[in-house]
Amino acid sequence: MDGADDLLKLENQVCFAIVTAARNVVAIYRPVLEPLGLTHPQYLVMLALWESAPRSLRNLADELAMEPATLSPLVKRLEAQGRVTRTRRRNDERVLDIALTEAGVALRQEARRVPEQIMQRVGVDAAALAALRDGLAPFSGTGRA
Repeated sequence: MDGADDLLKLENQVCFAIVTAARNVVAIYRPVLEPLGLTHPQYLVMLALWESAPRSLRNLADELAMEPATLSPLVKRLEAQGRVTRTRRRNDERVLDIALTEAGVALRQEARRVPEQIMQRVGVDAAALAALRDGLAPFSGTGRA
């Protein structure tokens, strides 16, 4: 087998390493988020809303690099849990605004423990996680470098 064939080995594929790592990261977060009543995608939605709310579904989808059709069911479940509201804009009924409820705002206090718990589970500190995140920037489209 020559060097070109080595490039086609599954174990040498960046895409495979990233997909596998993503699955493993979600598995690490699951037991930490379950007591909060959140899935990993719902946690990402809440993080974005804690930074800026209310905001349109389209804006939220863009921020999370998701399609609005994928995001909408997540937001509906968060609404059913009493954590967000969905309302149509008066001046443009095509726009769906997502806002936090009091329960959604209060959940942020509980979620403050999540990053520390994740660092403990993975065995790394904040600097190592920041370096990993920054190393993934070329693949994520976040613009960080």
